[in-house]
Amino acid sequence: MSNIVKGTMLLTGATFLSKFLGMIYVIPFNGLVGAEGGALFTYAYVPYNILITISTVGVPLAVSKFVSKYNALGDYQTGLRIFKSGITLMAMTGFLAFLIMFFGAEYIAGLTKDSEDKVNSIADITMVIKMVSFALIIIPAMSIVRGFFQGYQSMGPTAVSQVVEQIVRIVFLLTAAFLIIYIFDGSKTTAVGFATFAAFIGGLASCFVLYVYWRKRKPYIYQNIESQRTHSKIPTKDLFKELFQYAGPFVLVGIATPLYQLIDQFTFDHAMSAAGLDDIADIALGAINFYGHKLIIIPVALATGLSLAMLPALTKSFNERNKTLLFKQINQALQIVIVLTVPAVVGLSMLSDAAYGSLYGITHIDITGPLLGWYAPVGLLFGLFLVSASILQGINQQRFAVISLSGGLLIKILFNIQLIHMFGAKGAIFGTALAVGTAVTLYLWRIHKAIGFSYKQIFKRTLLVGIFTIFMVIVLILTKQLVGAFIPYEESRLGSVIMLILGVTFGGSVYLWFGYQSTLLERVLGNKVRVLDRIFRR
Repeated sequence: MSNIVKGTMLLTGATFLSKFLGMIYVIPFNGLVGAEGGALFTYAYVPYNILITISTVGVPLAVSKFVSKYNALGDYQTGLRIFKSGITLMAMTGFLAFLIMFFGAEYIAGLTKDSEDKVNSIADITMVIKMVSFALIIIPAMSIVRGFFQGYQSMGPTAVSQVVEQIVRIVFLLTAAFLIIYIFDGSKTTAVGFATFAAFIGGLASCFVLYVYWRKRKPYIYQNIESQRTHSKIPTKDLFKELFQYAGPFVLVGIATPLYQLIDQFTFDHAMSAAGLDDIADIALGAINFYGHKLIIIPVALATGLSLAMLPALTKSFNERNKTLLFKQINQALQIVIVLTVPAVVGLSMLSDAAYGSLYGITHIDITGPLLGWYAPVGLLFGLFLVSASILQGINQQRFAVISLSGGLLIKILFNIQLIHMFGAKGAIFGTALAVGTAVTLYLWRIHKAIGFSYKQIFKRTLLVGIFTIFMVIVLILTKQLVGAFIPYEESRLGSVIMLILGVTFGGSVYLWFGYQSTLLERVLGNKVRVLDRIFRR
């Protein structure tokens, strides 16, 4: 049991580190390529993310579950069969995806832009999409290897390969962009192209790490196969059928956010042009779907990380029909998201100008700052979406999760263009909020109907969080007025940094003090708040 816990902690830590690095690198990257470069990067990465998420979210988890199941039955040969067959299949589908993306790049670019007279032309978008498509050749097959090791309760290969892949990708990305722009006097388009190609370089580094692990573990794996007594002769077709049954729900939930962003990519520029706002379309889309999205994911990642850690226990409680414990675990999972994410997204919305200016500079801050302010609250919906979808999987309601997600996507498709016509760039944010909010509402309703779960306690705690957040907002308003009287923080990056530090310190302290004194944090987070005993006195 200790090995399982150790492995889970290792994988969770590596995933968080990988995501943290993925958030941080955009700061120097923005300094190199600017807002328009960020938009160009997004045009390539959104369709790539959809294709890669299918393999890197669903398949490793499914292979892990599959291998673990048959290993527990003493049938190691069957696990190895799905491993070898899976690598062959994913290598073929990965290469097919590469061909589709590479040769369909110009078509995708044409759907994104309606003319050549823009900062980022159709030719520019075509080039960066072709550059990122090479990663599809290797990463899908690599994901099978990660899942196979996880099936043996060995999390080290996945954890180490994830971190190495991210570090190599970021180093190559920033180095290539810097050399192209400052040493070789190249264009930002070329720099962004090589930045997207970094996904392929990172994938190669990850493959090398996994190969080293495979060489070390191979004798042990074959030793188990030679000594096994159970031999099943399941047709390969049935093996794949079982594998994809496992993978389906994970894939559909994993590609939700990239699909929302893809709808924006195909509709945003056209709608902004029709509204007479085509001159700021690239800046606005980069601020929403790339730079802004990286910021709002920070509180979401922290909250959902704590909540999702409870889900294996939640699934066990459901299977054992222990409703009392199950309800307690669902309550705590949802309350963690609310207690941590509500003040974070409200605070980010209040300090949007300072946050965006501190990290990405004050150029076009009159456009980017307000957009981040509108987008920040959507982070709460993203957090609730991830946790409630996982709860539905834990209580065997995966099919409804798919139906609800489809409904949310349909709403985004139907209303996105109209909302952009009505509200400008922030209309795309409203479209995403409406779509994700609809899916979350349906998820929460289904949890209630499926197991009779009551939201009374969550409602009471949410009211308390709302009251404490209002106190925090009052402090933030006073802080902004006081600091603004002496420092024009919207006119200098240093001023934005000072405003952000003071705002987070004062606003965060007020919320934590109220949460601690009322015992709210202790009731929701348990012993995790003991560190506050040294700061506050109850």
